[in-house]
Amino acid sequence: MSKSREALNGWFPKNVEGIREDSQALTSAQRTVPERRAREQKVREAVHLRKTVERGCIMKRTWALVGIVVAGVASNGIAAEAKIKELYEKECAKCHGSDGKGDTKMGKKLGAKDYTDPKVQAQVTDEAAFKAIKEGLKDRDGKTLMKPLEGVSDEDIKALVAYMRTFAKK
Repeated sequence: MSKSREALNGWFPKNVEGIREDSQALTSAQRTVPERRAREQKVREAVHLRKTVERGCIMKRTWALVGIVVAGVASNGIAAEAKIKELYEKECAKCHGSDGKGDTKMGKKLGAKDYTDPKVQAQVTDEAAFKAIKEGLKDRDGKTLMKPLEGVSDEDIKALVAYMRTFAKK
């Protein structure tokens, strides 16, 4: 062997068959690149599909949770409204009447206002109504016209005032 060939011995194929095998290996490797790319694309699509399905499930769960919360808030609002109406019927309707006209026997005796009249509604501020419910109401002689409502939260009193506002004719 020549010195130059000996120097390249580790790199240069020893025979022509080796070159042909290397060439075929390279060709088959080149052939697998499109296949590899296709497989990689399928994997990417599968991962994307899985993430999309997971997002869809998360969105469905989120919307279901939102629905439950909205239904709960709505039912709480309905329950609170029913509670206030019941409180009004129990504590206020004796004098002010179920319809807010104040034309009951006790209401006429004590001079209860007609809350269906827009003029009366305009004269009474929310603050004055709140104070009358919370602290009671007395006439100029000190005679009690309306007892304070006890055992009721400020929020319930505000709700009672709002309920009273619904009596106004429009």
